[in-house]
Amino acid sequence: MEHSLEIKGQIIADSVAVDGVSILNVDSQKTVFSTGDGSFIIAVKLGDVLLFSALNLETVRRKIDEKDLKSGYIKVAVLAKSILLKEVIVNESSISAESLGIIPYGQKKYSPAERRLYTATSGGGIDGLLNTISGRKAMIKKEIIVEKKEQLLAKIDMLFEDSYYIETLKIPELYIKGFQYYCIEDAAMANALRIKNKSMALFLIVKLAEKYNEIVTLESK
Repeated sequence: MEHSLEIKGQIIADSVAVDGVSILNVDSQKTVFSTGDGSFIIAVKLGDVLLFSALNLETVRRKIDEKDLKSGYIKVAVLAKSILLKEVIVNESSISAESLGIIPYGQKKYSPAERRLYTATSGGGIDGLLNTISGRKAMIKKEIIVEKKEQLLAKIDMLFEDSYYIETLKIPELYIKGFQYYCIEDAAMANALRIKNKSMALFLIVKLAEKYNEIVTLESK
């Protein structure tokens, strides 16, 4: 069995805080956080995928190669982003695929939580204005929810190629990200992804694709 090695890293960004960035090893499911200067230490193996995420940063994925292991050091550049939510009070149902930047604004939403949010906020005019989250407690709570969703999205993204969605599941290319979000909202699929049960995920995704395509067909009429 291949042993994990600890490597050091540095997160760099222009004019944005890089402390408290979550670094998730998608393969081992171990998470560490960067310090004030953006440095971190994490255990990895060849081919492991690291997911860098924070409220103020665009999510970055980095695959560990032989060069990284040999040097024992990686440098990761990140970009700043502004995340706004449609509600000041943070709860899981208020975090949408759109607010997380997973799918473009205006794209149809097909999960139960997304449908409720869309119905409540699609009146147009100033009703669509967003409020910025404030308060450390609210930020931490949101960060936990975001991290869980990003972990599941990273796993489903690694399991299937775009060609599988388009050719086998008949999902339009434009809706692949939306469909992935729809999938992780399904409790059975989310559990299959967490325990890395690819056979179950393959079985469930076919059923979910059938339902999703039915919704797309109905709403296109």
